[in-house]
Amino acid sequence: MRRGRRLAIDVGDARIGVASCDPDGILATPVETVPGRDVPAAHRRLRQIVTEYEPIEVLIGLPRSLNGGEGPAAAKVRAFAQEVARGIAPLPVRLVDERMSTVTASQGLRASGVKSKKGRSVIDQVAAIVILQSALEAERVSGNPPGESVEVVI
Repeated sequence: MRRGRRLAIDVGDARIGVASCDPDGILATPVETVPGRDVPAAHRRLRQIVTEYEPIEVLIGLPRSLNGGEGPAAAKVRAFAQEVARGIAPLPVRLVDERMSTVTASQGLRASGVKSKKGRSVIDQVAAIVILQSALEAERVSGNPPGESVEVVI
């Protein structure tokens, strides 16, 4: 397992959840929910977070269907990831499978007694935590960085 903090991003239309982990990659914690409607402002804020946290990489959840296919949401996230990668190069950006992350996050919040209205403000952060924990576990098991690298296209 590589040593170093990572950031994970759960991209949504209205909100973008961000999570981070400790340098040993043991525990993922919430960072913030970035408003997603103003895309240039969202990218600026994400660059600020990257500067503040100094991660070794940024992981972005790629929404896939249950059968592993990609639809319009995945295409949108791939374009978003490309823009993030351009903005923080040469820092690596990786796309990781996020199937069921929001469902898992919702179930966890409900189980802990968080009401759905209050949960909306943190659901994206929790989904980013789920994405990050899953990626960390995949790296621990395989010994390889998780997901696929986003190559910067100019």
